[in-house]
Amino acid sequence: MDKIKERLASLRHEADNAVARAEEAELKNKKFEQQLLEKDQEITSLQHKLAVTEEQLEKSEAKITDLKSAHEDGEASKTQNEALNRKIQLLEEELDAADKNLKETMDKLRQVDVKAEHFERQVTRLEQERDQWEKKYEDAEAKYRESKKELDELVAGMDGL
Repeated sequence: MDKIKERLASLRHEADNAVARAEEAELKNKKFEQQLLEKDQEITSLQHKLAVTEEQLEKSEAKITDLKSAHEDGEASKTQNEALNRKIQLLEEELDAADKNLKETMDKLRQVDVKAEHFERQVTRLEQERDQWEKKYEDAEAKYRESKKELDELVAGMDGL
């Protein structure tokens, strides 16, 4: 029985040691999981930095390509600029001709406007003259009606005699 007690004590001691080792292993596991999480965050951060750097690299390469293209296009732009200057000169000449044409047209318009004003004054004068004739006509018609009335009364008075 002593042996059984010793064996039991030994098993309890082994179980306690196993529990202690298990707790220690859990702590190490948590520590390693925390380190793993930190490393994952560091990887994510580095991946983001890498993406930003790659994007900046692409932008820089694009700028270099654009600058090279612009430099190559410089010579072509010079000849195009000369052609555009010639075109500007031609357009300015056309503009001068159009301005001259506009001035002539404006002069003709002023002349037409003066004639129109003259005709409007004539129309106004003729309308006034027509109004005067209509008034004279109305007056003459009123006198005619009055004279006819008097004549009718006179004829009626003579018939009554």
